[in-house]
Amino acid sequence: MLKQPMIEKLAAMRLVGMVEALKTQEQDPAARELSFSERFGLLVDQQWNWRENQALGQRMKNAKLRVNACVEEIDYRTARGLDKSVIRALTQESAWVGTHENIFVLGPTGVGKSFLACALAQKACRDVYSAFYTRAQTLFRDLAMAPADGSLRSLLTRLSRIDVLVIDDWVMAQHNAHRIEMRGDSMRRNRGDKSARS
Repeated sequence: MLKQPMIEKLAAMRLVGMVEALKTQEQDPAARELSFSERFGLLVDQQWNWRENQALGQRMKNAKLRVNACVEEIDYRTARGLDKSVIRALTQESAWVGTHENIFVLGPTGVGKSFLACALAQKACRDVYSAFYTRAQTLFRDLAMAPADGSLRSLLTRLSRIDVLVIDDWVMAQHNAHRIEMRGDSMRRNRGDKSARS
């Protein structure tokens, strides 16, 4: 088989990682010394890594994190009351997400609450969970407007599919939340809904 048609077929099958690895192997004289199985294994590994990186990139894009943060960049030298062992436990394969635990990051303005929340969400994305960042005021506004335009069900469905929902500036928007909660209660009573909420 000629190389160019083979590369075109790999690209048509969306095996872009394999195409890149094949081109790299063609330019590397040491690759010619490898057996077929070893060369093929390298192609498969490259394709796997390419696909994982594409998926991570998509999860990060969908997360819309406000801060480009990662847990490896958390500064423990500043006196903020961060317990390194707690952060390590939370970042261990993001197990807290799998067990459906909630995290509240509390502290005065400017201590890095948003950074820490975004870092934990970014780690969850790296551990193959979905995440989404929103400000509380924006979320409450969307929830308040959704019943009017009939999009409440789709909004709640979309939010329920997210593994990690980062809600920033929660306290600042608390009074709006109370109004929405009261409106939600009255809607549930009107429908006779018995669903529980937290």
